[in-house]
This record gives sequence, C-alpha cells and structure tokens, in this order.
Amino acid sequence: MEKQHQNQVWVPHSETLPEPAGEGVTRRVLAYGPELMCVENTFAEGAVGALHSHPHTQITYVVSGRFRFTIGDTTREVGPGDTMLKQDEVRHGCVCLEPGILLDIFTPMREDFV
Repeated sequence: MEKQHQNQVWVPHSETLPEPAGEGVTRRVLAYGPELMCVENTFAEGAVGALHSHPHTQITYVVSGRFRFTIGDTTREVGPGDTMLKQDEVRHGCVCLEPGILLDIFTPMREDFV
C-alpha cells in the first residue's frame, strides 16, 4: 500500500493507510493534488479533534456519527449529511458524541499530512 498518491486519478480506499491522528482518531489521506485534498477521519466516541487553525480553507462533510463542533465562537451539534465551512485561520475543533466518519476537503492540500 502506498501512503503518498499525489495526482493519482484513482485512489482505491484499500490502497490508503489509516494513521493515528489523536487518541481515538484515524486519518486516511485519499485523492489529492497541489490545490485540493480529500481526507477521511474516523472517530471513536469521546475522541476530540483539538481546537486548532491552519492556512487552508476546509469543508467537512459528516458521513456518519454525531459531533459537537466549534468553529470560531459558535458551537453546534452536527450529524450525517451536515457540512461545515472553515475559512483559513479560523479556530475549530470537535468532540465525537457517537462514533463516526468525517470527510474533509482542503484547499490547498495539507503538506503536513503527507
């Protein structure tokens, strides 16, 4: 299995490697190029995505589970099908309320993930 697959047209899930991304969280870098990256994050109940910010615009799609998200000064509970826009440098984080999966899209790609 290959960890880095930049600019590959097809990226089968079975060819990506889950990596620890915090206690109770694993990350899989999926398809990406220099300007765009797709990342799958799997959370166990109670796992925390610590408050942080970065110089990337990010959209998160809730595939499954329930999460309490803080973006800037606002905190809301989200579930399957919900999406969130996180502008670059805006602090954000979450707590997993029910085990689930988040799909993150970043622009530009996160060089620190590869």
